[in-house]
Amino acid sequence: MKALLLTSAAVLVSTSALATDYQVDPAHSFVTFEVGHLGVSTTVGRFNEFEGTFTLADNGKSGSSEFTIQAASVDTNHAARDKHLRSPDFLDVKQFPTITFKSTSFDGEELKGDLTLHGVTKPVTFEVEKIGEGDDPWGGYRAGFEASTTLKRSEFGVSYFIPGVTDETELDIFIEGIRQ
Repeated sequence: MKALLLTSAAVLVSTSALATDYQVDPAHSFVTFEVGHLGVSTTVGRFNEFEGTFTLADNGKSGSSEFTIQAASVDTNHAARDKHLRSPDFLDVKQFPTITFKSTSFDGEELKGDLTLHGVTKPVTFEVEKIGEGDDPWGGYRAGFEASTTLKRSEFGVSYFIPGVTDETELDIFIEGIRQ
């Protein structure tokens, strides 16, 4: 469920006059989540289909981002569990096909914004680390970030089987963007 949040937190941006726009490269980006299972293990999953953009100021300390995840792309490497996660018990992907994030601020370390999951919009804060930036071998320019947050899925109306599956969901986003 953590991935439900992720959705966008890792995308950092800027709205200043000296800002640069980036398109998320889905081949080099990941939205992952972790939840506890029965108090004995951790279940890890990811979302395979997402897109996003971000703008980053030249100072790297301001920006903006938008991110959309296709909820049905949830993947925990177990077909029966993934089918259950798509059902009304969890993500209800027929009624809520996307998970979205739109930033409200970025200070170089924290990305704040509104996450919409399961039809509920709540403010979330991602801790962000810039991994690097530079020229790529194809004549482009890239920037990469990692972002993480912990959500309570019940706050988004996803409360099935708590505490068997923990309410707290860790969301990690690994983003590589291509300068436009």
